[in-house]
Amino acid sequence: MVTEQVPVPVSSSAPQPRSAGTAPAPRVPWRRIPIFVAAVISLLAGLWGGLLLLGLPVPTVTSTTASDHGPLMVLGFLGTVISLERAVALARPWGFLAPASAGLGGIAVLLGQALAGRLLLCVASILLVVVYVVVHRVQPAVHLRVMAAGAVCWYVATVLWLAGWTVPQLVPWLAGFLVLTIVGERLELARVGLLRPASVRQFTVASSVFLAGLVLTTLPTLAVVGTRVAGAGLLGLALWGAVNDVARRTIKIPGVTRFMAVCLLAGYVWLAVAGVLWLVIGDLGSSVAAYDAALHAVFLGFVMSMIFGHAPVIVPAVLRVRLPFHPSFYLHLGLLHVALAVRLVAGDAFGVTTLWRVGGVATEVAVVLFLVASATAVVRSRRAGGPR
Repeated sequence: MVTEQVPVPVSSSAPQPRSAGTAPAPRVPWRRIPIFVAAVISLLAGLWGGLLLLGLPVPTVTSTTASDHGPLMVLGFLGTVISLERAVALARPWGFLAPASAGLGGIAVLLGQALAGRLLLCVASILLVVVYVVVHRVQPAVHLRVMAAGAVCWYVATVLWLAGWTVPQLVPWLAGFLVLTIVGERLELARVGLLRPASVRQFTVASSVFLAGLVLTTLPTLAVVGTRVAGAGLLGLALWGAVNDVARRTIKIPGVTRFMAVCLLAGYVWLAVAGVLWLVIGDLGSSVAAYDAALHAVFLGFVMSMIFGHAPVIVPAVLRVRLPFHPSFYLHLGLLHVALAVRLVAGDAFGVTTLWRVGGVATEVAVVLFLVASATAVVRSRRAGGPR
């Protein structure tokens, strides 16, 4: 999810850049703000729905906050942010139709307009696929095909949703959208780090196994087999990332670089946990505990850790504001992983309901702390001024 950097040729006649101390702060692209706000609204609504699913006595804002907790988080929030970042990278006005549709779709779902919301989210997925196709025609690359496959997973999920499938049935495809988008981006950076051809083949095999498993989950008689195959693919992608990701080297560099690397490597651990759970359990609907553990190992452990790690790059690229790193960022990162471990081990594995709720609430607190820490860092940076 890191914006692609396009090399700019240097000319002797080009104006010299300003010194680091005098460069003005970039202007905030205000037209993107409503889209970003829509994404944050879906995130907050999804978090509130999570509290309801944990059985906490909190008031119900809308009837959809609990039942559509997953789609609001995955498509309304992350779908909007990812497609917005892709639109910025494409730098063509029509590209912003994808995040706009996703943002409006999330709001429509939240307001109880189920059909309109699902249609808008489906349109957003189609537009995102088109964005990838256009970029691929200019610069063909394996990682773009992987990320486009992730967008296709988003499309399949919304089509099945429109056809009446329940959210639990959509989970493999929702996971496919986020997992393939993220690992595709990591593949790009690993390729820049002179990735060996054998490593590319290993990645191709793991991602192909994962996709094959997703397809099998749509067949009633092979759904359990498909989940296990997809789990094997998740495990393969996790092992590939742990071995080949540039984070293994950048973790030695202090500051924001180390923080990002810690987020990424921790995310791969949870992706491996998810792969094992999917592989062993097979039928994710066999119990509430199995479903809870299998889902949140992916969506919280892997995806949210990756979001924490990429935020210092995504936010400046999308909103043109600085997000300077602060050591306190490790607080929400550590809380996320400790709380998730408590939820899955003490809650799901050993059935301690109180600790399950404590772990669940703490993971949501970690996400809120992430938002607060990021917003605070941006505000302080803009007030202080300084280099671009």
